[in-house]
Amino acid sequence: MKDTQKTRYIEIIRRTLPFLAFAIPFIMLYLLYPSSFEATWKGRTYYLFFLWLFLLEMIMSSAKPEHMEKKRWFLKAIFALSLLLPTICVVTANYLGLNTMIVNEAGRLGVGWPSLMPLSTEYLVFAVLFVSIVSLSYGISNLVDFPISIFFLGTIGAIYTIDNLYPYGNFTPFQLIVPTTAFLAMGVLNLMGYHTVALPIDAKVPYFIASNAQGQISQPLGIAWACSGVESLIIYTITILLFLRRSTFSYAARAIYFVIGAVITYFINILRIATLFIISVQGGDIGPFHDYYGQLYSISWILSYPLIMIGSQLLWSKITKPSKDHKDSKKL
Repeated sequence: MKDTQKTRYIEIIRRTLPFLAFAIPFIMLYLLYPSSFEATWKGRTYYLFFLWLFLLEMIMSSAKPEHMEKKRWFLKAIFALSLLLPTICVVTANYLGLNTMIVNEAGRLGVGWPSLMPLSTEYLVFAVLFVSIVSLSYGISNLVDFPISIFFLGTIGAIYTIDNLYPYGNFTPFQLIVPTTAFLAMGVLNLMGYHTVALPIDAKVPYFIASNAQGQISQPLGIAWACSGVESLIIYTITILLFLRRSTFSYAARAIYFVIGAVITYFINILRIATLFIISVQGGDIGPFHDYYGQLYSISWILSYPLIMIGSQLLWSKITKPSKDHKDSKKL
């Protein structure tokens, strides 16, 4: 009995170690930069979503951590070092001047947002370290059990890096959907009784203002690709495709679910842009909504959508089961 209980505790510790390897440096970053965890765009709020996704994938995964005590000593040492590396990176970047070196080098190379390069680099480094830790803990063959967690960190880091290198809508491939997004957001505001006017300020970034019946006018706001829904759609596409790949849904159901979710994700972002103008018209501060709450809408929807798909499938199976039973009874 005692051996069984001991084995269970060891199993729990093995499963917890990769989670703690990132939870500890995230806590350190929160103590250093608490305000960065209050921003989804160019902030660290996504780290909390990453931990949530990783926890869910650990629970859903049938893979178990490998028995390190059976490994050779140097493999144990490598695994122990990999668990410490996220914390070592935080210490090196924030206390030993690595972040300052990144900012200076980015400025020398003419990067658009050099001061934000340490954050995007941080996301990318954590993504690489996460792959290493999961590979050493669960084995390379079991990386397929953690696809959403892996791609989530890497995608956020890549999006931030692209925006740093090509700011103000200069990354043309992502900027293609911006005119449509701006037009639809203006349409939503017009339907709500606001009056919108497009401003010929920048050909790459559409600017417009909104006003209400009381004569209150918003500040001119420009819509770059980072604000047009591209970020949400990329995260949605990667997250949902990886989820659908592992699901038991039919191919037709997967296609329908994907399209419906993409449309809703895009529409949520249009409502987010319209809300920014409404806040500005009323004289409010758009900063908190732009940097945190607005992005939180899309991410909350994306992370809850798989649960909605599973629930709808269970509901549909219960609805159709009586009719199938009725047909079978007729055959008898």
